[in-house]
Amino acid sequence: MYREFGKRLSDLLLSLVFLSVLWPLLLALCLTGAAAMRGNPFFTQERVGRDERIFRMVKFRSMNDRRGPDGRLRPDEERLTRYGRFLRKTSLDELPELFHILRGEMSFVGPRPLLPEYLPFYTRRERRRHSVRPGLTGLAQIHGRNDIASWEERFSYDLAYVETCSLRGDVRILLATVRQALRGTGVLCGSEIRAGRLDDARRQENDDRHCQTLP
Repeated sequence: MYREFGKRLSDLLLSLVFLSVLWPLLLALCLTGAAAMRGNPFFTQERVGRDERIFRMVKFRSMNDRRGPDGRLRPDEERLTRYGRFLRKTSLDELPELFHILRGEMSFVGPRPLLPEYLPFYTRRERRRHSVRPGLTGLAQIHGRNDIASWEERFSYDLAYVETCSLRGDVRILLATVRQALRGTGVLCGSEIRAGRLDDARRQENDDRHCQTLP
């Protein structure tokens, strides 16, 4: 009952409450971000939602557009501003996702939405993470956020959540997330995950297996 009806209803009500209360903070971050980034304060990127539907996710920008002599963007670590580091450490860069929750594209709790280009690299079991709405936070996030050693470990938490989704579990994850945000733990500024990109990791695994089969 909770998974099918209660979860969406609680997401809708809570997102309305938070947006009503936090709109001054959202406005302040928009203005501060526009000044700090010298322009658009928002970062948008396509992500994969429930049933593998693609949506464009919005966050507050934490990196500038600095480029090298060759015209290419500098590494993430060089483009991450002091203001952006503060946003990531406090998770305030995620606040615009409240609108995605209101629209039904995301939930407060669930597997984090990942890039569309990763779709060909999931195993059949791993694709089950898309059977629920992606979350603002999730089981993997309270066990290290971005500071997780491997994609396999991260997906194991995602699948555990899919299989055990409950009101009690969601409340526990939300409370743990608040504690983490206040402490600023588990964030790797400039990196999506310690293990790197999923597509690169899976290609490397395939190359390693191929080398092991050679005579």
